[in-house]
Amino acid sequence: MKFKASINIMPQKALLDPQGKTVQANLPHAGIEGVDDVRIGKHIHLELEAANAQDAEQKVKQACEKILVNQVMEEYTYEIKS
Repeated sequence: MKFKASINIMPQKALLDPQGKTVQANLPHAGIEGVDDVRIGKHIHLELEAANAQDAEQKVKQACEKILVNQVMEEYTYEIKS
């Protein structure tokens, strides 16, 4: 079966996000006011083959934990669709 996974990776809330802070600081220069916080992360889309939804979830978790996410600094969420 084919599955599609959408993975969102963000810096952990306890850590500073210098890229997000830079964007936040420059938004008023672009005429965009009232933005209280900006955090910048990554979005990854995977298409994968798996026997069932549970197998697909296991593969996505392994990809995140072994390759895609630095768990010391980042956290992730994902959604899998068939």
